Amino acid sequence: MTSSVTHVVRLLRWGRTLARYGALQGIERDPLTPPFARRLVKLARFGLRQPAEPDYATALQQLGPAAIKLGQALATRPDLVGEKAAHNLFALQDSLPPATFEKIRASIEKALEAPLESLFSRIDPVPVGAASIAQVHRATTTDGREVAVKVLRPGIEETFASALETYEWAAAHLETYAGDEARRLRPKMVIAHFKQWTRRELDLNREAASASELKDNMVAEDGFYVPEIDWQRTSRRVLTLEWLDGIKLSKRDQLIESGHDVRALAGILVRAFLRQAVIDGFFHADLHQGNLFALPDGRLAAIDFGIMGRIDAQARRWLAEILYGLITGNYGRVAEIHFEAQYVPRHHSMEEFTTALRAVGEPIRGLPVKDISVGRMLEGLFAITRDFDMPTQPHLLLLQKTMVMEEGVATFLDPDLNMWEQAEPFLREWMRSELGPEAYAADRLIAWTRALRKLPELVDRIDHYFPAPGGAPPDLPTAQVEVKELPAPRWRDAIIALVAAAAGAAVVLFLQ
Repeated sequence: MTSSVTHVVRLLRWGRTLARYGALQGIERDPLTPPFARRLVKLARFGLRQPAEPDYATALQQLGPAAIKLGQALATRPDLVGEKAAHNLFALQDSLPPATFEKIRASIEKALEAPLESLFSRIDPVPVGAASIAQVHRATTTDGREVAVKVLRPGIEETFASALETYEWAAAHLETYAGDEARRLRPKMVIAHFKQWTRRELDLNREAASASELKDNMVAEDGFYVPEIDWQRTSRRVLTLEWLDGIKLSKRDQLIESGHDVRALAGILVRAFLRQAVIDGFFHADLHQGNLFALPDGRLAAIDFGIMGRIDAQARRWLAEILYGLITGNYGRVAEIHFEAQYVPRHHSMEEFTTALRAVGEPIRGLPVKDISVGRMLEGLFAITRDFDMPTQPHLLLLQKTMVMEEGVATFLDPDLNMWEQAEPFLREWMRSELGPEAYAADRLIAWTRALRKLPELVDRIDHYFPAPGGAPPDLPTAQVEVKELPAPRWRDAIIALVAAAAGAAVVLFLQ
């Protein structure tokens, strides 16, 4: 186990690099920063000239792979790092010089337990891309298919393990000694979420499975394509998938020159994201321009499935109602959802929270349609979290980041496109099908049907515990359950009446 001294030395070394780019100024100036953290910051910047404007992205780039990934996670937390820092972190480039092909060749052969020549007839030794965790090489399989081969960097697991250990140590001490504000921001939970995120990225089998699941889910969206996985050439450290010939969405002029309809591509992106996040609850959480391609037939294709988000059904309903309520100005319902979901502690006033939401929503709704921004709405919501002691919701961190990122890509393609305009009919139809009277009746019917199926077993249990006078109790078909004895006639009559009422109600509902 790493000692506290080692953690402190690492933090000071990292702090020295961060201070060189002015990235610790916000921590030092924040009145909520605990004294021990402020002393460490002063020690880290001792003797260094501070730049006028902090450059968080470049500083983290200098610290290596784990810091780059942490910076990407912190870009979703303007409530934690501030608006300017979050904006700067969105520019963080996830790229590093590639590993030598000799090391990559050895990694592939070890991971797939076969000579490289038996797997690929050709593989380009120069990677098409080299990120902080892995690099990608173009290759041709022995059966003639063009593929992309993604390989983890040698030693990357050890690099992340040591960094994560120090992140966890620092988060635990911050939450212990920094008071209520730090506990509200949940640094330990943020790092735990980040640790889970990076573990998924470091297992390329998991990435392949995520791509396969997303491909199955997106069958209904014809314009959105997910490449096929080559499972025979995929392992924990190597991922092989279909090669895509397309144009990156970052090259807007080239897209137009090639005859692509950039407005249609933007619409596909918005619909695909809404379907993933709201309907399926499983979404691609790294939808930046480098991971999106326009295919020759006009479809939009995605790659890099290492960062995926998942939201349960109840959270999706709350999300859809919150977005729709902000779109339509129903701030009272949005406030109710926040209290139902326990996003806002009960000691706060719902009426005051409704007013705060109105202060966020009305300036947005008053703008021309083309100027309304989901990103601006999220910034406004972050601004009120501190006033209402709203704890961090880790399951929504990736969603918040992805919404802002996806809006940026869509409006880059079509500056007149608006997320509200695209989302409103989609959310309205989804809410009608999920929360409307038909959905309510269907849910009740399913619940009563399940209850009816339990009736035979329930009757057997009644007969067992309250047999007829002079009769022997029948054997139970399932494990016996101990119940408190009550006077037989009155208890039995009540149970029978309850069962009869339930059955009658179920039949009436079914007939309606």
